[in-house]
Amino acid sequence: MSAVTVQNLRKEYAGVAVVDDLSFTIEQGEIFALLGPNGAGKTTTVEILEGHRNADGGSVRVLGFDPQTGGRRFRERIGIVLQEAGFDEDFSVRELVSLYRGMYPRRLAVDAVIEQVGLTDKARARVKTLSGGQRRRLDLALGLVGDPELLFLDEPTTGFDPTARRRAWELVEGLRHLGKTVLLTTHYLDEAEHLADKVAVIVRGRLVALDTPQALAAARHGDTVTFRLPAGIGIADLPALGDTPVPDGTGWAVETDRPTAVLHTLTGWAVQRGVELPALRVRRPSLEDAYLALIGGESSEEDTPTSEVEL
Repeated sequence: MSAVTVQNLRKEYAGVAVVDDLSFTIEQGEIFALLGPNGAGKTTTVEILEGHRNADGGSVRVLGFDPQTGGRRFRERIGIVLQEAGFDEDFSVRELVSLYRGMYPRRLAVDAVIEQVGLTDKARARVKTLSGGQRRRLDLALGLVGDPELLFLDEPTTGFDPTARRRAWELVEGLRHLGKTVLLTTHYLDEAEHLADKVAVIVRGRLVALDTPQALAAARHGDTVTFRLPAGIGIADLPALGDTPVPDGTGWAVETDRPTAVLHTLTGWAVQRGVELPALRVRRPSLEDAYLALIGGESSEEDTPTSEVEL
């Protein structure tokens, strides 16, 4: 049995469909990423799956339950890690995890969970003394202590610096090894590409793609050859490459189905001229390339968090 089954899901606000005939399944033990620009309907979809919002049409089954009628038996089997959560600042980490553990019939050991999320050295620390990244680790501990079969992760690394994000990825990958099913929402495309077994992209409430990150990336035809020009040489000095170079940051990029031929032409010209082409490389299509093509001109103005916190 699939962990999550969504069929023809629909949700309207003031007569406008924010989730429109959405269908997908999540298999048990799978890390599933739900992607889309702001306003695409991701949050509404997840809230329906969690049982916090009613659907206007279609059907949803989560761990065999209708989230709206599953009640306590359903909620005991899921974990939710929100993007922002409030804590009682005067509890210690261990006290808070112990308090949450007491709410579930299936429980993990408090110290084991604290160790799993990397907070052992902060177990006796008051919540108010934790850094932003440490609070996110505590979020995850509270979501895990009830030994959920399915974990909802909402933007788990928002605001993390690159090192902290890598550590968080290791935590999520560890959940896969424990056999947990994870529904992940994120605006970081490299995060989804690294973690997810399957990716769904929704735009204006409708599913536009559903596949593995690798398959979605491979569907984008052509590679990109990027390079910078040495001082004193302009783009007009280059030989014909078959495809027109376009500006790419501080350098140039050529999208092509013939990367070997483009490289041969560029390197042969450079050797003949006795010059180097800095940062010459071939970039294969990525999930980000596929995602940007799928969402078209949809707004993603708030998709890239800028603040950094310590994990």
